[in-house]
Amino acid sequence: MSEDMVVKHCAPTLAGLKTGNIFSTSYNSLKQLKREVDDLNETLEKKGLKILVLRQSGGRALLYMYRPSQLQNDLTKEEAQRILSGFGYEKTDHRFCIRRLMQRLCDSDEFPHEIGLFLGYPPEDVKGFIECNGRDCKYCGYWKVYGDVDTAEKTFAKYSKCTCAYLNCLKNGTALSKLAVKKNEWMRTWEERCKAAGANLACDFVICNLEPDGDGITACEALGAALA
Repeated sequence: MSEDMVVKHCAPTLAGLKTGNIFSTSYNSLKQLKREVDDLNETLEKKGLKILVLRQSGGRALLYMYRPSQLQNDLTKEEAQRILSGFGYEKTDHRFCIRRLMQRLCDSDEFPHEIGLFLGYPPEDVKGFIECNGRDCKYCGYWKVYGDVDTAEKTFAKYSKCTCAYLNCLKNGTALSKLAVKKNEWMRTWEERCKAAGANLACDFVICNLEPDGDGITACEALGAALA
């Protein structure tokens, strides 16, 4: 399993833009594969990331890189809970949910439809895919879109740009440990540099990608009040 393969398939997750990515790789020795996964986790866990083997058979393995804290947040959303409960996910703890997903993967050669929830797909798109059996989507990119097409297009473009940039960085010698970032690490670094330069910040930073959710709107309102 090369670093090039990891970056090619998981750049948005490494960059903190996405909850998780899955990819398939071949292996000659399961013991060697697990050793490689353990070595990767030594680097990734420091950055709030984890990688594990979801399924292996016949010399092929399905790997999952994800951000546990982000996954937990995704799985506790109301619509996500409704979808998961229909497939036997009795708890919302992300570790339990991953074990249940692994069980369902082993029971079938196909991907369980709810797997999109583990990859950061909007619940409305996962729900639409299930209800329409994968047909009649409004748009197709990294996943099939049944909800907000404009937001999806912007997200897909961001993922593609990130992957291209990360592959170039890797090609130019940037280590995988540097490409894997802590969530919001870049913003905290910017804040520290501003303070070091003598700037007085009115309040804590706010990060909202594309259209903010409820928490994002509240944070933006608080920021506006602090700056008013």
